[in-house]
Amino acid sequence: MPRQGAIVAVLAIAGLASSFMFTLVVPIQSKLPELLDASRDDTAWVVTSTLLAAAIITPISGRLGDMYGKRRIVLVLLALLVVGSVIAALSPGIVGIIVGRTLQGAVVGVVPLGISILRDVLHENRVDTAIALISATLGVGGALGLPISAFITERSDWHVLFWVAAGLGAVVFGLVLWIVPVSVLRTAGRFDFVGAAGLSLGLLGILLAVSRGNEWGWTSPAVLGLGLGGLLVLLAWGWYELRIDEPLLDLRVAARRPVLLTNIASIAMGFSLFASNVVYPQMLELPVATGGFGLSLLAASFVVMPAGVVMMVLSPFSGRLARTVGPKLLLVLGAISLILAYGFTLLFSSEVWQLVVANFLIGAGIGFGYAAMPMLIMRSVPQSETGASNGLNALFRSLGTSTAAAIVGAVLATYTIDAGGMPVPTPTAFQLSFVLGGAAAVVALVVALFIPRRRAVQERHPSLPE
Repeated sequence: MPRQGAIVAVLAIAGLASSFMFTLVVPIQSKLPELLDASRDDTAWVVTSTLLAAAIITPISGRLGDMYGKRRIVLVLLALLVVGSVIAALSPGIVGIIVGRTLQGAVVGVVPLGISILRDVLHENRVDTAIALISATLGVGGALGLPISAFITERSDWHVLFWVAAGLGAVVFGLVLWIVPVSVLRTAGRFDFVGAAGLSLGLLGILLAVSRGNEWGWTSPAVLGLGLGGLLVLLAWGWYELRIDEPLLDLRVAARRPVLLTNIASIAMGFSLFASNVVYPQMLELPVATGGFGLSLLAASFVVMPAGVVMMVLSPFSGRLARTVGPKLLLVLGAISLILAYGFTLLFSSEVWQLVVANFLIGAGIGFGYAAMPMLIMRSVPQSETGASNGLNALFRSLGTSTAAAIVGAVLATYTIDAGGMPVPTPTAFQLSFVLGGAAAVVALVVALFIPRRRAVQERHPSLPE
C-alpha cells in the first residue's frame, strides 16, 4: 500500500484542481459576450452551469462512492473534468463552453470523497491533520488559481485556460490511479435513482432562482416558479426518502443535531467566503476616480492570494488543534476571524495593505472553519455514510456561495454611479457587502456555539466510531 503521506498529497492536489475550476474563467468573465458573440445574460451561464453542476453532483457522487468505491467515483469525476475541458477548449461558441463548464463543475465532488477516503485509509492520529489540509484546498485552489488564470489570459489565447485544466485533470487522474488505494469499505444495496432525480430537480429549481434572480427579477414568474417549484420537489423528495429502505441520503442521520447545525453553519461560512471573493477583487480593480485602487486583475489577485496561502499554512496546525480542543472550537475561531476581517475592512479600507491584512484574516477564518466542518460531520455519522454526508455538507456550502453571489451581486448592481457610460459600484455598495459578509460570519458563530461537544454526541450515539 502506498505511504499515507503520498495518498494525502495526491488527494490535496485533486482538491486544488477542483477548486481551481471556480476561478478559471474569472479573468475573461467580463469579456465573454465579446469573445463568444453572445448576450451577457447568456454568457452568465458559463459560471452558473459550473455552480449548478457542483451543487447537484456532489451529494450524489458521495453516495455512489459509499456504494461502488470512493476512488472509482473520484476517477470518474476527474475524467469528466478532462472531457469537459477539452470540449470547452475546442468550442468557438457558447454552447460548447457551457457544456464543458458543466462537466468541469462535477469535479468538485472529489473533495468530500477525498476526505472520506482519508477516514478509511489513514491512521486515526493523522486523520484530522489530513482532513484540514484537504478542506483547505477548497479555498486555496481558488486563491492561488486566480493569478495563474490572469497570467495565462494576459500572455496567450483564452482557450489555453481550458487546455491547462485538461492537462491538470489528466495528471491528477494518473496520480489517483497510481497512488490512492482501491476502496474496500462499501455500503450494500441499490442506488436510489428516484431520489437522485428528485434531489437534482429540486436543487436545480432553487439554485436557478437564486443565481439568476438579479437578471430575471426576483418577483418574475420564472424566478418564483423555479424557487417554489424546487422547494415543493425537495419536500416531496424528503417525504419519499424517509419511507424507503435504501435512500440516497439518510435524512435521519442528517437531522442529528451536530450534523444539522454543522450544515447550517456551512451555508453561512460559504456565504462569507464567496462575499470576499466577489467584493475585494472588484474594489481593487475599480478606477481610482470611482473609489477603487485601479489595479490590474493580476495585481488584484496577488492582494487576495494571501487568504489561500494562510489556509494552506494553517492546515497542519488546524488538525493538531482539533485533536486537542475539538473541531467545534475550531469552527468558532474561524467564524470570529471572519468577523474580525469584515469589521477591520469596514473601519480601514483606504490602503491596499489594509485589504491584504483583511485577506489574511479571511484565510484564517475559512481555513479553520472548512477544516472543522468535515471533522464534525464524520464524528457524528457511521463510517458507511461518510461519502454521502460529506457530499451533503459540500452541497450546503454551495448553497451559501450561490446565495452570496446573488445577494452581493444585487447590492453591487443596485448602488452604482456612472463612470464613462458604465455603472460601477459605489463605496456604499462595498460597505453593505462587507456588512453582509460579517453578518453571515456572526450567524456561523452563533450556530457553532450550539453544536454539541463530541462527548455529548458519543453518549447519545455510543455505536458511532471514535
